[in-house]
Amino acid sequence: MKKLINSVDGVVTDALAGMAAAHPDSLNVDVAHHIVYRATPKEQGKVALVSGGGSGHEPLHGGFVGTGMLDAACAGEIFTSPVPDQVSAATAAVDRGAGVLHIVKNYTGDVMNFDMAAEMVAAESGIQVATVVTADDVAVEDSLYTAGRRGVGVTVIVEKIAGAAAEEGRSLDDVAAVAKRTSESGRSMGVALTSCTVPANGKPSFDLPEDEMEIGIGIHGEPGRHRDKIAPASEIAARLAEPILAELPDGDRGVIAFLNGMGASPLLELYLMYGEVAKLLDAAGIKVERSLVGNYITSLDMAGCSLTLVRADEEMLRLWDAPVNTPGLRWGV
Repeated sequence: MKKLINSVDGVVTDALAGMAAAHPDSLNVDVAHHIVYRATPKEQGKVALVSGGGSGHEPLHGGFVGTGMLDAACAGEIFTSPVPDQVSAATAAVDRGAGVLHIVKNYTGDVMNFDMAAEMVAAESGIQVATVVTADDVAVEDSLYTAGRRGVGVTVIVEKIAGAAAEEGRSLDDVAAVAKRTSESGRSMGVALTSCTVPANGKPSFDLPEDEMEIGIGIHGEPGRHRDKIAPASEIAARLAEPILAELPDGDRGVIAFLNGMGASPLLELYLMYGEVAKLLDAAGIKVERSLVGNYITSLDMAGCSLTLVRADEEMLRLWDAPVNTPGLRWGV
């Protein structure tokens, strides 16, 4: 294992310290408790957003803290859910009197710990908390980690759209409703060309021969639908797009198309893959209203990508276009 680390036990803490050093004007990082906050809280009377999950998926979630997205993000250990005390502390700290929305990926530990945190906050301070769970991965209906679909790429889009709605000063019910609608409008599928290596393990999480790929992989290295021989990008794109389109909500609206890197595939390959996806969508008569290409929800050093498509109405597109200023996503400012 070759990693740019000091010690296995200190990876997350050291990374958060580096994040604080890199963004001193925009982020306030509680390194001891593994929580990333906005350096300048939003205005009183606006809904706040809290998300989080295991580390190793950067820039998700800490890289999306800032104007137009999250108010706080809780970082668990690598591929491990944050604990309820982290989430409750973050929720209490960011509340501006209008309630807090929790955005949670559908993994058993994440859902359980965020639910416990919401109960703790309600009992201790009476802060109103709403929760939206993302569950967009069409690869599997249930797994060892989830009941129902896994929450993956649509999480980024939900955080952006809900964040913009909160910046407008809308109520907690309104922000939660647009977040839920966005989540339910999205479907995702991923492919791995290599395994990732968790520092604590020191070796690849699973064995994937040089001439094979895993279709439908999870962001923690969970197995997908099946293994195939490696194929040209055009064929891989079709194997991702076809099951997504089969489950994408019906309608004549266009989509937000998100081609995400898993951490080790270069942008050269991600743009190439997006080009193949764009051809498939055009052939299917689906208009791409907005696109996003890059590494936004990763799996450490895994090579591969995921595709997320979201049926987007006019309100969702307007909120997507709204200004955002975070380390991981920035436009309109």
